[in-house]
Amino acid sequence: MTINEIISDGITVSSPDHASYGYSERARRHLWLQMSRMGAYSETNEVPIMVRGEGTHVWDANGKKYFDGLSGLFTNMLGHGRSDIGAAAAEQISTMAYFPLWTYAHPKAIELAEKIASLAPGDLNRVFFTTGGGEAVESAWKLARQYHKLRGDTDRYKVISRDVAYHGTTLGALTITSLEDYRTPFEPLVPGAVKVPAVNFYRAEKFADDFEAFGLWSAKHIEEAILREGPETIAAVFLEPVQNAGGCFTPPRGYWQSVREICDRYGVLLVSDEVICAFGRLGTWFGGQKYDFVPDIICCAKGLSSGYAPIGAMIVSDRIAEPFQHGDTSFIHGFTWAGHPVSCAIALKSIEIIEDEHVLENVLANEDYFRDSLESLKEIPIVGDVRGTGYFWGIELVKDQTSKETWAGEDAERLLRGYVSPEMFRRGLICRSDDRGDPVVQLAPPLISTRDDIDFMVGTLREVFTGAAALHI
Repeated sequence: MTINEIISDGITVSSPDHASYGYSERARRHLWLQMSRMGAYSETNEVPIMVRGEGTHVWDANGKKYFDGLSGLFTNMLGHGRSDIGAAAAEQISTMAYFPLWTYAHPKAIELAEKIASLAPGDLNRVFFTTGGGEAVESAWKLARQYHKLRGDTDRYKVISRDVAYHGTTLGALTITSLEDYRTPFEPLVPGAVKVPAVNFYRAEKFADDFEAFGLWSAKHIEEAILREGPETIAAVFLEPVQNAGGCFTPPRGYWQSVREICDRYGVLLVSDEVICAFGRLGTWFGGQKYDFVPDIICCAKGLSSGYAPIGAMIVSDRIAEPFQHGDTSFIHGFTWAGHPVSCAIALKSIEIIEDEHVLENVLANEDYFRDSLESLKEIPIVGDVRGTGYFWGIELVKDQTSKETWAGEDAERLLRGYVSPEMFRRGLICRSDDRGDPVVQLAPPLISTRDDIDFMVGTLREVFTGAAALHI
């Protein structure tokens, strides 16, 4: 199978079948796929058409079954095809399908905001709804800027984020994002983006034998950046509890507490981007609860509705919200579809199911089993590192385990898109092959996944990685 048979995010394209060929042709003519190499599709190279989902699996137009090892896109926490969520949506549609939150409110937005506040850590009690994660990040940067101006700190506009990190594609969120291939086509971006190293212990050049010391050293880079730029110019620091791009970089013990102390010392807002990490992905409602820190703002989306409707949110501490609660001050920002009544009803039902069916407990009960199963893959020569937590894991692939020599350029292309991705897809596993940093394969299954599901994912990866090692790609 050739590189042109793979789309850009590592999901393969198979030979055409009569059942899906009509849809594929229509898609080629009219549908512009997200984040995808449109030139990868030809008359003999079909667009994958997914037509049905049930539980942890989806089926394509040819009737082939796949395990959804990425939860769609880190989103489908409760599996596909839940009629109880559909019923909640139908009930809301029949009551009131839509009304905006611009100077008005509606019951489901109020109920959902109240519920989110009850789950969030510390005093994060104010919920500003968006329709997705990038909008939540965009909102947080704008809020941070206006908050500082209201307090008289008119020069605080800059934002600090980590290398390789992804925070969204709107212009402000893209500025916070640190992936050059995503940024370059749209430059110049918003002024004020400052980058610090990612918490990548596997590639550590200092404190490579001491995870905790490495974390404190990494946090120190944030302080150095604040001092270098001038504390009076820094509005916020944006970090993910576990960094997605680059392959599930987990923080060392003490890292977040050090970052929190640094931000407090210099009057900088700490924003936790939990678009992926919130609502159970790590086994807790929010990442701050996993790593024992309380940010000033949380950005979330994806798992909030388990993927059944578009919705996101910016959750704000009482302290940050306070200047906006008096007189004629407004946060001049909003989205037509934010807090859509149907999306809110679905999100409320999703949270109810997570609670009633003890979904977080399922993640925590299987977390160590997941880790140990993936660690067994290190027997394969090309498996360098396994990292992650909860139901969020990355496996870094290397040319040599001892030297940690990586694949890059055409080598990485041949490995990931030329072999690993198509072989996983052929075996019925959907996950992510990612070369936005060093080559990694990511797994983030629905939170209802069982140990049998873990065995299938790891067994499939074992077959594929063993084959790739034998081919000496």
